[in-house]
Amino acid sequence: QLDPENTGFIGVETFASLVHSHELPLDPAKLDMLVALAQGNDEGQVCYQELVDLISSKRSSSFKRAIANGQRALPRDVLLDETGLGIYKRFVRYVAYEILPCEMDRRWYFYQHRTCPPPVFMAAVTLTQIIVFLCYGARLNKWVLQTYHPEYMKSPLVYHPGHRARAWRFLTYMFMHVGLEQLGFNALLQLMIGVPLEMVHGILRISFLYLAGVLAGSLTVSITDMRAPLVGGSGGVYALCSAHLANVVMNWAGMRCPYKLLRMVLALVCMSSEVGRAVWLRFSPPLPASGPQPSFMAHLA
Repeated sequence: QLDPENTGFIGVETFASLVHSHELPLDPAKLDMLVALAQGNDEGQVCYQELVDLISSKRSSSFKRAIANGQRALPRDVLLDETGLGIYKRFVRYVAYEILPCEMDRRWYFYQHRTCPPPVFMAAVTLTQIIVFLCYGARLNKWVLQTYHPEYMKSPLVYHPGHRARAWRFLTYMFMHVGLEQLGFNALLQLMIGVPLEMVHGILRISFLYLAGVLAGSLTVSITDMRAPLVGGSGGVYALCSAHLANVVMNWAGMRCPYKLLRMVLALVCMSSEVGRAVWLRFSPPLPASGPQPSFMAHLA
């Protein structure tokens, strides 16, 4: 009735009167976004497909273009002004400011975020790594530097270029760690950086990014350090860190995460020192070992 010519558009005034008279009101935040989008085009019209995408929390290409134009401003356009939020919603707001560079993107993410599915990938990987470490620690009675135990490197999870025919080892080495220091460092970064990234970008993208880093590590060791075994999830952890740091650098002006320069410097210092420690253990182990120490090439790859 409101679009007799079947153009797919109606005027924003007509749409507003329809919303007020309808018995099922729209989410006010989504209505604000739709009106802001309509005010951004030349005719000031509401598109039916944009309405469908908005209600279903799908981001259409036209809405992305509208955000890029930067000509619209939603009411209360600073998400930090929101008051009376619960603990979880405050955490979601923190994630929005930690990962997203645009205020419109932050508000969109904040209002459309759902707790299901939860960010289970990084949590599951970290829990599995801890369980594997505890199992081998209890079995070998070596908790600090397990790699000095000759039985540790015989695990079917460890990757070694000489065992590349066993294809599962290209990935499963990420569950093994050389000691408490490496496990603690990787687990901390996975939870601090990986969980927010997974909440924003979803399990598929982040799991692909993490596993791509792990696979890059084993492939690089296969051609650069063929005598050394490989253990630890550092390849995936450094992939997450590099992706996050690249996002901060490329969107420096728009990022609102606190102390971003200091945090970036600290992250680079910690990563560099961890790589340096891995190089030192590879070529100058403090104790005699039965074979070469784990390679550090996964960090660089």
